Amino acid sequence: MGSYLFAACAAGGAVISAPLVLGAVGFTSAGIAAGSYAATMMSSAAIANGGGVAAGSAVAVLQSAGMAGLSTTATAAVASAGGSVAGLLAVLI
Repeated sequence: MGSYLFAACAAGGAVISAPLVLGAVGFTSAGIAAGSYAATMMSSAAIANGGGVAAGSAVAVLQSAGMAGLSTTATAAVASAGGSVAGLLAVLI
């Protein structure tokens, strides 16, 4: 029973912390923060793509999540990943 509770808490924690982590690395609701890790990612992606960031790339998806928040599908994916990792850790520990 304890491992199920741990997994559930981790899933919830992942959903709650995702927007905070996105903001901390520079994917903010106002756009990519200058001088941040996100700005470095965007610069690298733009150089690799000949001057623009490709639609659907990791940078584009993270920026969309940073500006608009996580969609229902993304929230479910983050919760699932957090719960899965916690479940695996509970088995290993």
